[in-house]
Amino acid sequence: MQLPFRIPRDTAIDWRLVFMGAVLAVLAGVFQVLSGGIFLSPENLYNIAQQTAVVGIVSTVMVLIIVARHIDLSVGSVIGFVGVLIAYLQYTLGWSWPAASLAGLAAALVVSVYQGWLTAMLGVPSFVVTLGGLMSLRGAAFLVADGKTQPVSDEFFLQLGGGYDGGIGVTATWVLTACVSLVLVVRRVLGRRASARHGMPQQPVWVDVLLVAAPVALLAAFAAAMNNYQVTNKDAPQGIPIPVLIWAGVAVLMSFISRRTRFGRYVYAMGGNPDAAILVGIPVKRVTLMLFALLGVLITIAAIVSVARLNAGTNSLGTGMELFVIAAAVIGGTALAGGSGTIIGSVLGALIMQSLDSGMLLLDVSIGKRMVIIGQVLIVAVVFDVLYRKWAQES
Repeated sequence: MQLPFRIPRDTAIDWRLVFMGAVLAVLAGVFQVLSGGIFLSPENLYNIAQQTAVVGIVSTVMVLIIVARHIDLSVGSVIGFVGVLIAYLQYTLGWSWPAASLAGLAAALVVSVYQGWLTAMLGVPSFVVTLGGLMSLRGAAFLVADGKTQPVSDEFFLQLGGGYDGGIGVTATWVLTACVSLVLVVRRVLGRRASARHGMPQQPVWVDVLLVAAPVALLAAFAAAMNNYQVTNKDAPQGIPIPVLIWAGVAVLMSFISRRTRFGRYVYAMGGNPDAAILVGIPVKRVTLMLFALLGVLITIAAIVSVARLNAGTNSLGTGMELFVIAAAVIGGTALAGGSGTIIGSVLGALIMQSLDSGMLLLDVSIGKRMVIIGQVLIVAVVFDVLYRKWAQES
């Protein structure tokens, strides 16, 4: 397939991410017009940010799971099981939220390591293992509290889910935005100096300016929107919701792990060529166990945010979430064949999925039609991934 132009290889621009960003912008524009200006209102953006956080947190580690040529279909059920357990320990047994959360973490680690052990040590396909987990752990979520809703009331715990007191306020929002923007600028300047010092090829200045200006502008716009949303009966605007900060922290940490640590390099090597990874001495079984354990940690964080946002733990918590998590990773550019994928891609994928669902909800699209459309979007994303890789190779 011949194309009229080639992807510039002397720049650091990831054109896949640019395309995903363009898709998100088009979705926002279309839904803004069709909803009569409601979609991009501060209130709706605040709600989208909160709702995306849970899927976004888990999708960051799902990227690495898929990169390593595995899959986990049980994440939604595990979130439900752990979430109900945390709420049950607080409401019924009177535990403090830190103690209940640690117990939930222990349960998530046991489940994830068990499934990882079956996959890594016995060679059982992760698809089969986690499909069984999807069904059995949904039942376990029901059994923990006998199907009864477990409300939670700790004020600090509820803040972790956003809601009425779940924003950091105007001042903290602008201070945080300024600090992050400064870090982006400094990193780009230091990177350019390091390239010059080591005699490496320099990118055009406009590329560096663009790579800094675009995220800084988006951060400023997001901060302004969050600071313009004020809950009824409150004296001050919300600011950035705490679940978004948790998601951002997880994304930064996972990006560091995937790009800057030996563990991350091992994961990508395993996904690129498992046989070669074994031959060069990579401890594939141990890395797989560690990967599933990391999944258990992030599932616990997601469960805490979910319970705090809903003010209760229910046995239906996380139902169907595994599909959104996997879709976010795939739409964000993670190859189902393994070996490639980025954390920032999962962030964009999660935002696209939630924006699509939220926009259709505003337009009063029925649940059946929404499911059909979201499913087809996932298929289109996979087709695009295949065509893009062929394009990139030919270019």
